[in-house]
Formats: sequence, C-alpha cells, structure tokens
Amino acid sequence: MATTLPTLAIPGQRLGPITTFTAGPGTHVQNANIYASIAGPVAVEQGKASSNSTPKAKSVLTVSRGLAGVMNFANNPAGAVKPVQGPQKKGKYNTLPSVDSIVLARVTRVQKRQATVSILVVLDPSTQSDPSTTSTQTPGPNGNTSSDNDNIASILTTAANPENHSSTDELRFQALIRKEDVRAVEKDRVVMDDMFRVGDIVRGSVISLGDQSFYYLTTARNDLGVVLARSEAGNMMFPASWKEMRDSVTGVPEPRKVARPF
Repeated sequence: MATTLPTLAIPGQRLGPITTFTAGPGTHVQNANIYASIAGPVAVEQGKASSNSTPKAKSVLTVSRGLAGVMNFANNPAGAVKPVQGPQKKGKYNTLPSVDSIVLARVTRVQKRQATVSILVVLDPSTQSDPSTTSTQTPGPNGNTSSDNDNIASILTTAANPENHSSTDELRFQALIRKEDVRAVEKDRVVMDDMFRVGDIVRGSVISLGDQSFYYLTTARNDLGVVLARSEAGNMMFPASWKEMRDSVTGVPEPRKVARPF
C-alpha cells in the first residue's frame, strides 16, 4: 500500500520509511523512518538514477520552513503533496547547520577552555564573501522567496544590540569554540579572553554536529573570527590586524581573533 504523506508536518511527525524515501532538508532519520525536524509544508522531489543500470532513485522528502513553502501550502491546502518540478530557487540561508556550514554566531560566554556561542544564521556558500549583504527579496507570484534568515543586516543589527542578548539566545542553536579550534598556529598560547568577548559576532565553520546540546565550531582560518564587536566603552570597533580591533571613537585597541576583512 502506498504511503500517505501529510501536507503539513510538525516536528517529530513520521513522514515515511527510508525504504521508499530519502531524507532531505528539514527531516531526520530514526529507526528506519523519516521524521520532520521542523514545522512546515511537506514537499517531494523525484530522485534521479545515477546510471541506466541503477534502479530508480528514491524520492526526497523535505519540510520547508521558508515563506515559499507556506505560500505553496496556502495555494493548495487540501491537495496531495506535489513533487517538485524542475530546478527550484534556493534561499540564501539554510535553517539547520551541517558540517562545513559557515555560520554567524554571538558569543554568550567565555571560559578558560572554550567559548559558548549562539548561532544567528547559517550562510550559503555563494553568499559567504559578504556577510553584511542585505536581502530585499519578497515573495513572487509563485511563492519564490528566500528563507526567514535572509535579512542578514537586520539580524546582525539586532544581535549587536546588547539589550537583545538575553532574550533570544536560549531559543537558538548553541555551539562551542574550543581553545584548540580558535586558530591554526600557536594553539598552546591561546588565551580565550583575548580571542573573544561576550557580545562579539563571530564567523565560524561547523566542524562537528557535537552532541544534543552543542555544535562545534572552528575559527582557525583567516576568513573566520570576530566580524563585529563593541569595545569596553560600548563603541563599535574596526579591525586593525588579525589579532586586534580598535574603538572607532577613542582608538583604544583590544585583542580579538579577527576575521579577515573583505
């Protein structure tokens, strides 16, 4: 008997067996079944066989969190789940971090051996060259739009405001930057308080999905590190070198692991 798929899924809802489908974005596999990881409309993308001798590939199940999926559901609330036809417009930012994802995160705690950060947004590889790019896309007639993380300038502006630090951090993905993952050289001489301060905005790369509580990030590349920071006086700072930022008002330097400016 054919598997009946829900049109709209909620987190933890069973969607289908892995013998019939392949897990896509917004889903996860548990006990040989595919479950929804987020709430949103369900889409099915027809798989492609790699060769003529290979059996027909399994369809890919995805759960959309962006506005496009919501609009598609609104246009077809009672219909069956429709396969995705042709190439789809991809949002700039994904919702779930994965290994090698580039993320922007806010430092929430600095300890002797590690720094705890709250992930603000996951960057797509095509947009990593400019983290301050502002998305101005709006839903089109077919519901094509970017995800709810696309307005990166607004996210960073809100994140840089100290008044917003305690209200949203606990609702976001948490990650750790360990002492040995801060930089590629002189790892034994790293002092975490000289690398990051609470409230700094950091560009990092996911190196491990970690455990159920934390992802693991690295900043051990020239393009990774602090991208936005405030001085002890509360003023925005600008990068002076790879290990120092300066107060834009007083000019007083402060140590940081600075990301390479573009």
